Amino acid sequence: MEILINSGWVILGLVLLYYGAEWLVKGSGELALRMGISPLIVGLTVVAFGTSAPELLVSVSANMKDPPQGDIALGNVVGSNICNLALVLGIAALMRPFSIHKQVLQREMPILLIATGVFVVMLLDGHVARWEGALLALGVVLYTVSSIWRGKKGRKSTSTSTFRKKKSRR
Repeated sequence: MEILINSGWVILGLVLLYYGAEWLVKGSGELALRMGISPLIVGLTVVAFGTSAPELLVSVSANMKDPPQGDIALGNVVGSNICNLALVLGIAALMRPFSIHKQVLQREMPILLIATGVFVVMLLDGHVARWEGALLALGVVLYTVSSIWRGKKGRKSTSTSTFRKKKSRR
């Protein structure tokens, strides 16, 4: 009987996950249009935060235990990154190949590699101190603000140049 109840919870969780993901993607697309930001920037910010919220809760919960279970928090972060890069992108590409924007390769990939390198250096002494956590949190805030600012700036210059092209054709 217990296995039936647990299976029901898993199925309910999967159904809620599906509809939550649909709502997140649709809402973020509409948000991008309303704010004049490219969908790429919204994906790098809003969707990234939305999909990382459960991981944040697991990591904080593990670290609040007595004694702190930092290995669970670290495993959660590393495992999530591996899963996102290999499983999510891999299955998405298997289902339908996609192209990568040049911006991702030129801006976001170096930032990803630098952040990963900084994190690895922080782990060399076997723990992550409060100041290191604050540095990582500040980094994500600066990255998010910068991404939104660049997204709005890029959208305005694109729409202005498009307007000029249309006007000059008349």
